[in-house]
Amino acid sequence: MRTATRPLKEPINSIVILARECYGDAIMLTPLIAALKDRYPSTSIYIVAFTRIIYDFFSADRNIAGVYHAKREPGKYLFRFWPKKYDLLFNPKDHPSTHFAIQSRIIRARYKAGITGNGIEPLFDFVLDIAANTHESQRNLSLMQVIGAEAAPNCHPYIPEMPVSEAIAELLNRLPDNTYIGINISTGTPGGHRTFEQWSELIRSFPEERFVIFSAPGDLEAKRRIEEPHANVQPTPPTKNLYEVLQIINRLKLLVTPDTSLVHIAACSDKPLVAMYRYNPTDRMAFSPLSTLREVIVSPTQAVKDIANSAVTAAVKKLLRKI
Repeated sequence: MRTATRPLKEPINSIVILARECYGDAIMLTPLIAALKDRYPSTSIYIVAFTRIIYDFFSADRNIAGVYHAKREPGKYLFRFWPKKYDLLFNPKDHPSTHFAIQSRIIRARYKAGITGNGIEPLFDFVLDIAANTHESQRNLSLMQVIGAEAAPNCHPYIPEMPVSEAIAELLNRLPDNTYIGINISTGTPGGHRTFEQWSELIRSFPEERFVIFSAPGDLEAKRRIEEPHANVQPTPPTKNLYEVLQIINRLKLLVTPDTSLVHIAACSDKPLVAMYRYNPTDRMAFSPLSTLREVIVSPTQAVKDIANSAVTAAVKKLLRKI
């Protein structure tokens, strides 16, 4: 058993972070990465990923010295990453996970930090006791306690720079700033979708406004179906990565979206936001929007389609008055 006693002493030349599995998790990890690089510019930060999307996300991040896929690249992991020794390991999971437990045990770090609730607390030198409703970004930033520091006040989330396709570059060239309202129709959570009729009614409620539609690859047909009948909707090419999504959001007046990664992408540029959540108090607190101007609408059920159309329209009107 390790002993959780005092913060890690400098020097801190290398830090390993076990990255959680979804885009929203990755974006909410970037404030910590920015804070660490602000305090230790020359420290090497390594990411251990468990999904391909997170591996690709952090592979594009210039703040990261190396990304290793614990499941899919055993050769690179075993021969280039695992034999080395590191100064600090951070496991951000607050609930049991076999893969995270294994990595926390076998990675060679002189100091290991974790969060209560993961079931392997005796493994860590420093166990962070975080309140259940703490925002995910602040939960990650609590690692700064381990090094006896505070996070810089300007550590906002960010999206690493990624390639921009010719089609998206052309769109950006002709998309005026602060003119369009964005609508995201996709979500990664069950019950997160609204219907074609609901989105269409929202668009018809604002005939003087212009819209662009975002969707995940699996919802492209639905995106086209919404774009076609409405004269005030600008058809757009599909985006290929989150950086392209960010570039379009940067040009918008505001964004309307269910609870998904676009809530957090909007926060990267502090874009005004209408966010719709299922009835799930824990997730709503932990992954609430960080945009300064925001309207949060919570469904009475586990489906965002049960949010009244009038509530969404009212939220958009309220934000438009503030902009």
